[in-house]
Amino acid sequence: MVGKKSGKALLREEGLERTDNNMDLTTWPQVNMINQKNYYTEYLKRDDQILPLRLQQEERRNRMTTNAKDRDRALAQFRPGEAPLPDIELDLDDDVGMDEGSGLIGQDALGAKIIVIHPGSQNLRIGLASDALPKTVPMVVARRWTTNESEEGGGEPRPKRLKLDNGKPLEPEKKFGEEFANQYATMCTELKVHMRSHKRRVLPNSKELIVNYNKRTPPETISEHNDPHRIDWTEIPNDHRKEPAFVTGKDALRIPDFSNPRYKLFWPLRQGWYNEHDYDQKRILYDDIAVIIEEAIKTQLNIPRKKDWLQYGCVFILPDLYERQYVTQILDMLLRDFGFSRVCFIQESLAATFGAGYTSACVVDIGAQKTSICCVEEGMCMENSRINLKFGGADVTETFIKMMLFDHFPYAEINLNRRYDFLLAEEIKIKFCTLNEGDVSPQPADFHLRAPGQATRKYFFKTYDEILLAPQGYFQPSIFDNSLKLQDRRKLIDRSRDLYDGSPNDPVSAAQTAIIAMTAPPPLNSQASNGHGDGLDGMAVSTPVRQLPNPLQKFSEQERNSHSALGSPAPDDDDTPAPQGDGEVNGTKNELDPFLRDDVLPIAPLDTAILTSIIHGARNDDRKTRDFLGGIMVIGGGSQIPGFYMYLEERLKESRPGFAKDIMIGTPPRELDPQGVVWKGGSVFGKLRQTNDSWINKQEHDRLGARVLAYKLMWAW
Repeated sequence: MVGKKSGKALLREEGLERTDNNMDLTTWPQVNMINQKNYYTEYLKRDDQILPLRLQQEERRNRMTTNAKDRDRALAQFRPGEAPLPDIELDLDDDVGMDEGSGLIGQDALGAKIIVIHPGSQNLRIGLASDALPKTVPMVVARRWTTNESEEGGGEPRPKRLKLDNGKPLEPEKKFGEEFANQYATMCTELKVHMRSHKRRVLPNSKELIVNYNKRTPPETISEHNDPHRIDWTEIPNDHRKEPAFVTGKDALRIPDFSNPRYKLFWPLRQGWYNEHDYDQKRILYDDIAVIIEEAIKTQLNIPRKKDWLQYGCVFILPDLYERQYVTQILDMLLRDFGFSRVCFIQESLAATFGAGYTSACVVDIGAQKTSICCVEEGMCMENSRINLKFGGADVTETFIKMMLFDHFPYAEINLNRRYDFLLAEEIKIKFCTLNEGDVSPQPADFHLRAPGQATRKYFFKTYDEILLAPQGYFQPSIFDNSLKLQDRRKLIDRSRDLYDGSPNDPVSAAQTAIIAMTAPPPLNSQASNGHGDGLDGMAVSTPVRQLPNPLQKFSEQERNSHSALGSPAPDDDDTPAPQGDGEVNGTKNELDPFLRDDVLPIAPLDTAILTSIIHGARNDDRKTRDFLGGIMVIGGGSQIPGFYMYLEERLKESRPGFAKDIMIGTPPRELDPQGVVWKGGSVFGKLRQTNDSWINKQEHDRLGARVLAYKLMWAW
């Protein structure tokens, strides 16, 4: 009997048996499934996996190796009887060799190869870190154009004057509108009341005296050869082939307005932002910034050859509330276009404390067109205390000229769009403006008008309360002309956005958001104002002055009551309920639409802004509040007005009477120029060896781009 065949035998007979030749079905790598219950990765978890940190470790290792070889070489050449060799640690500390005389030489040698750049809306301060003082250059470039800036817009002068329907000019008292006239009259009345309350003499007809004098006093003509201070104007060659395509710095301001060919002034930075109003392409805007800095390095620092710049590093000073687009563009310009070997960044307020030698302070920097406030503690800027207000010394200049014209200023044709008038207005402001009430009286004054191609004219006039009311605009900013400061904002350069969700990711602070919420019109701050009980709903944009101090006074009272009742400050935990005043201010951070921040101009009285910054910087800590109030450091050219510090201190004491004995306004020590303190701090920062972690070199930038800023900056990017 034949046995039954197995299935394998049947398949073998039919030729269907499966044979295994040990070959995979595919050559593609097979990845095993991840155990979902227990999996772990070390990707970007160690320092050696991050390029900037790995390069730092390699540099430190190479330095240790070099010093060890030098030590062995010195030991091999050592002879008995010679002085013993100094002990040097192989794990080289960053401060080795910084003591005694050799340290100073090494530090100076390090600073001689570092360029410190601090750009502003009106001036650029630049110099080597080894220099004692910076070089100051106007942040302007003049380019060949069809018209100059005073001819554009139909030749409309600045400040703008109103006219009749037939084109004839109005009387000086009506040239600037009814709103300005009423506010100016109110400020004059309040000043008289304040002076009488302080037992100061006020003549009843002072205004009439100066108006009549200014009306009837003609100018005096001085021939050019009798003027010892005549101006050397920038000459433009008659040969068109030799005409420069651009002129930068002081020479640009000295080009005659009606030169042939015409030159137009371009200021690439305005109010601390990109000046998008005067430009049609952002590439030209970027090029102008590069041209101004490049020419300053060549002429002011005497480094004309660009190939030599490879040996230099650069410390660039940024605003406290910067824009990410600005930082990435500057980084690309410094490393790619200029070819610096390395670059590092520092914020303005932190640099100011470095320059003044303070460990903690509330830094108030009043520039030409912006005022920044920030609390600094232990070498770090308090993020929520940063405030950037869009007014400065240039607004005081324009307001001072408007008040003088209102009182029949003899030079009625003054136009700040003309270059020589702009320089004249700055000179008059510096010479006459003050905040000392003792100087307010009818006083005779004069100035010389020097225009290209014209004889010098000497004008005589009298001043009264204009010299004090114009700088008072810092505390009543509605008197400033803020109508054009947001014009063409975001026309060329969009805000920086998050890569994943597309939301704006420029840095913000709770203090800045509170200022915007208090300044915003009712449709924008209706949610935020519901939490206030002081009627912020009906506040107009142009007059936020009267009601703003009230929330701060309420907060101070509640703060003192809470501290006296509880005996200890509130914890820093974000989940802990804050007092009503702080909760209201902080609550506006999330209520204000981030897309509307560019539509609201941050304007607030200076004393209110300082207290708002300190409130958010101290976070309800009574000790920190007193430290910041006692360490207010005022810097910047806009604060160089006689009596400014005493006036500001008086205003702060009136706003916070409970802290009156703690409030103190300080100036930079060691007789430093307040305008150069920030630059000086940048030079000190560049010479410190501990800052080697902040340097960005070209290799890191080429590989990582702007992502390297997240690892290199001293603050959260």
